[in-house]
Amino acid sequence: MFFLYNRVDQPYNLGHLLIKYKEKIMAQRVAIKQTTTLPVIAARGLVVFPNSLIHLDISRERSVEAIRRAMDEDRKLFIVTQRDVMVEEPGQSDLYAIGVVVEIKQFLKHTEDEYKILVSGEYKARLLRLTSTHPFLEAEVRCLPTKAQPTFDSIEIEASIRLLKIAFEKYAMILPKISQELVVSVDRENDPTSLFMLIVNNTMLKFEDKQEMLEENNLLERIRLLIHSLNEETQILMMEKEIFEKVQVRIDQNQREYFLREQAKIINEELGYDEEYQPEEETQNYIDRIEAIQNISSESREKLLSEARRLFKMPPSSHEAYVIENYLDTVLELPWDESTVDRIDIKAAQKQLDKDHYGLEKVKERVLENLAVRKFAPEMKGQIICFVGPPGVGKTSVAKSIATALGRKYVRIALGGISDESDIRGHRKTYIGAMPGRIITAIKQAKSRNPLILLDEIDKMGSSFKGDPSSAMLEVLDGEQNSTFVDHYVEIPFDLSDCLFVTTANTLSTIPDPLLDRMEVIELSSYTLEEKFNICKKYLIPKQRKKHGLTAKQIKISDDAIYALIDSYTRESGVRKLERIVATLCRKTAKLLAENEIESVRFTAKNLEKHLGPKKYLGERIADSDQVGLVNGLAWTSVGGELLQIEASVMDGKGQLQLTGNLGNVMKESANTALSYVRSVATQYGIDPGFYQQKDIHIHVPEGAVPKDGPSAGVALATVLVSALSGIPIRRDVAMTGEITLRGRDLPIGGLKEKAIAAFKSGVKTVLIPDENKSDLEEIDSAVRDSLTFIPCKTAEEVLSVALAQPKAVLKKSPRPERKHTAEADKETTVIRV
Repeated sequence: MFFLYNRVDQPYNLGHLLIKYKEKIMAQRVAIKQTTTLPVIAARGLVVFPNSLIHLDISRERSVEAIRRAMDEDRKLFIVTQRDVMVEEPGQSDLYAIGVVVEIKQFLKHTEDEYKILVSGEYKARLLRLTSTHPFLEAEVRCLPTKAQPTFDSIEIEASIRLLKIAFEKYAMILPKISQELVVSVDRENDPTSLFMLIVNNTMLKFEDKQEMLEENNLLERIRLLIHSLNEETQILMMEKEIFEKVQVRIDQNQREYFLREQAKIINEELGYDEEYQPEEETQNYIDRIEAIQNISSESREKLLSEARRLFKMPPSSHEAYVIENYLDTVLELPWDESTVDRIDIKAAQKQLDKDHYGLEKVKERVLENLAVRKFAPEMKGQIICFVGPPGVGKTSVAKSIATALGRKYVRIALGGISDESDIRGHRKTYIGAMPGRIITAIKQAKSRNPLILLDEIDKMGSSFKGDPSSAMLEVLDGEQNSTFVDHYVEIPFDLSDCLFVTTANTLSTIPDPLLDRMEVIELSSYTLEEKFNICKKYLIPKQRKKHGLTAKQIKISDDAIYALIDSYTRESGVRKLERIVATLCRKTAKLLAENEIESVRFTAKNLEKHLGPKKYLGERIADSDQVGLVNGLAWTSVGGELLQIEASVMDGKGQLQLTGNLGNVMKESANTALSYVRSVATQYGIDPGFYQQKDIHIHVPEGAVPKDGPSAGVALATVLVSALSGIPIRRDVAMTGEITLRGRDLPIGGLKEKAIAAFKSGVKTVLIPDENKSDLEEIDSAVRDSLTFIPCKTAEEVLSVALAQPKAVLKKSPRPERKHTAEADKETTVIRV
């Protein structure tokens, strides 16, 4: 037996330590070689060792479920480390093969979503395979018996212990978080296994290095790995400390310069060289620019001056100085004193609008009226125009034409998809990346304090937890409030009352009522066939021809080809798609000219399919003959009107009503209302009064993939039910629109202009409309009015009398008294031909 001495010259029996170590190894040897299935916790950035007691914070749901399963059984868990800490739901390939089986000593709820457990490491185990991943990880693992250590050289053990203690001392000196108690414990510990566990469990080393130590069976090799990791981490910490000290010196230097400047200021004042301290040249430049602004209040001017003076007192490299410089630059770039003078010439404006747009007569008239009012009352403010209509009808371009006619700067703000109030009001300048809102940004972009600002797609603003931008727009569009509009970034009032705001929307239903109340709505409806033809011929073809570098001689598009493009290749309210088709023809022309060296290309209705392919839209046409159970309804869509052919079929059954065709709730209610009305008038049309108990009725509205809803199909549904139940055909050349009540009233509808155009294109001759929609006939294009016969109807009975093809003589008389034939009655049933 021999003795060695430690650094404080105290002898200890190293041979006794070796015997003790071997006995401990033998006690830990696991004889069980069978596999077992245990719940698994995938640790992120953490490695657990056998014979260690450690606290773990658990927050992932699958890990919590694994702990609960272990608590319900034998408190045993398998803890294995993830290879990548960023993986949220690891699989077997994301986990190391070696982990530790532990026993749960404590299980505490720390917060609402976080738990704390205290575990004791028992023995190493190998992950064979994951048997389950939901609701928690479960794996089949095999115990790794602790192998007997080879006989170590006592001198080698002593050297390793000393080197480990020295490496830890260096690490503890550079890292102030290491407690003195831990340093003392390490210095007193001489057992190599205990010393290793004491250091590895109390140091912040890389988890990859710890995993390598866990997988290593040789004690001396584990100690060498720990020494290497401690030395490497110490070097990194020393480098971090050196960089931090350099940064701190630089910060201290900036503070020193600030104090020196302040001292110099006081010294100059005491010596009387300058009564007022003169700021630096840059700060003086800011002050001069602020003083030069005229259209600004004294309070706002003083605030800007105080910001400029504050800038001088700050170190140039400080973050706050950078923020103030950006703020002053942004505010001083605003056009406080720059504006344009309106040139209100009604004839010139009329010429400009006619040059840019075909048709839209009522819209042009309303715009000219607005300009005329501004000529006689220039101080009149708060007139906010809102153009409403389907896509592609010219809402944005009309606004641009107004700006051109007035001589104002034009700027557009796209509001579609905005759900953050700060997009309108801006961010506070204290935030990182702060910037003004879109209104102030548009003013700065226009370089004029009175531009025309187009607020595009105002109906598509949303709201979220970040605020409601539509509420912020209330102040912008209110003539009584926007004279003192305050952007969160600018922080001083800016007068928006001189700006001319124009908004656009596809629908009014999504605009909040308080915001809609501030705007004057001007509707732009769908273009008629003739309007599209003239727009294409006079505007789109010359525009695209010039854009593609072609001349009128090189490309020729006949009139019949233009009509074919409109009818067979586009289906829209506006002309955007039509313009894209014209651009396609221009590209094909350029290719043909380049390949074949020909002089010109002519497009006609006959050769369009050769260049554009088969027709995309064949159009809904009326039936070839009068049909039973088939009625022509009229519908409004976002791309214009459509003919809606509604079908009904009657079968023996138990009185069930089946509705198909992707109908909305409103149309379903209309169908049930129409059915009740038909039951009330069944005897008048030779229908068995008990049909609702003996017949099943199926109503279908093609096409099934297209959602359909709206309050204008009631009379069409009633007509098709009467026809299907009575066997009376419905006239093929008649279309109808209107809602029905239980008593058979024909209620008014919207979108009559678009529906009339659809009826005209489909070959309909007669259109039945609600009596209260007679005033809307004036809005319909004259070409359409001249080709159709409009019959106003007050009741569904009047609709049926016109729509049903069978003469009235075969119908049973109504039990109600016959109405006298008077001049007043004739007046009510007069056919309107316009």
